[in-house]
Amino acid sequence: MIDKAGDPLVTDRTGLNAHLVVERPAFRLDLTVEVADGEVVALLGPNGAGKTTALRALAGLTGLTGGGILLGGRDLTRVPVERRAIGMVFQDYLLFPHMSALDNVAFGPRCQGASKAQARRTARAWLDRVGLGEHADAPPGRLSGGQAQRVALARALAVEPRLLLLDEPLAALDAHTRLTVRAELRRHLAEFAGATVIVTHDPLDAMVLADRLVVIEAGSVVQSGTAAEVARRPRTDYVARLVGLNLYRGEASGHAVQVGDIVFNVSEHLAGPVFVAFPPTAVSLFRSRPDGTPRNLWEARIDGIERHGDNARVHLDGPIPASADITQAALAELDLQPGRRIWASVKATETHAYPA
Repeated sequence: MIDKAGDPLVTDRTGLNAHLVVERPAFRLDLTVEVADGEVVALLGPNGAGKTTALRALAGLTGLTGGGILLGGRDLTRVPVERRAIGMVFQDYLLFPHMSALDNVAFGPRCQGASKAQARRTARAWLDRVGLGEHADAPPGRLSGGQAQRVALARALAVEPRLLLLDEPLAALDAHTRLTVRAELRRHLAEFAGATVIVTHDPLDAMVLADRLVVIEAGSVVQSGTAAEVARRPRTDYVARLVGLNLYRGEASGHAVQVGDIVFNVSEHLAGPVFVAFPPTAVSLFRSRPDGTPRNLWEARIDGIERHGDNARVHLDGPIPASADITQAALAELDLQPGRRIWASVKATETHAYPA
């Protein structure tokens, strides 16, 4: 990707095309990230999955062991960090405390060679765009969390980046502020012409802000797609918990799927290795074995109970672990307690299977 003169080659590719390999003594990140211009991709995953490492590698703050990064067709591998067309919003924003909001935003253009007057004009225009023109002279210490987040975003965009990176951009906000800022951030990202990568552990943030999700576990991509695609067919326990489904791997033969000692009857007709998924709301609980021969029935022990408003989530242990969502009234009527034996069942029409 480097020509004979040592300069990065330019191809006709647009957006971000990166293969990130970062090796450490007890961890290896190896994933491919492709983001089109105008697209927002969210990297999701549990703690330690490699999300922030991937973001820092894209920014040039963490060196690559292998792979490479193409941005707009240009190889960034040997481009100094300060010369890369990248804007970044850090989790804690990292605004300069001794500078006003205006000077924080003007910092990037100044580093790119703009005159002080020109940089301040650019900064003022961006502060107006994010609705903070009247706070231009305020230091970061006098800004609210939401205002500081918008200043950090304006600072990242003021350098006219081809790639925008955001590390947990809403994590430092309280729940009330988060709702407003999330909506504002979505609007600003929709107006950005370059590629955007967001790291988050919050599925709601990812689904609201991103066009596509990339789920990382143990340094590798385990699933990607739109929010609807990922939610419809989770492929790991982490993704299933993320979207609120019970998930199992089994062997299908027609409409029957063998999962351990249990045979599930499902809507689909399949053969071979499959995943079986159903929501906690689809699970019915009984104190004694139901009459007749209901399908998808098993005996379990109550492992724990979580109460949320009018509902309760019952965690079951047994031949398969499962979660069941029932009303508080049903919880009281069944007199459910941790450690008690219980029967659980799921209708075949609510039990879905798809190839593993």
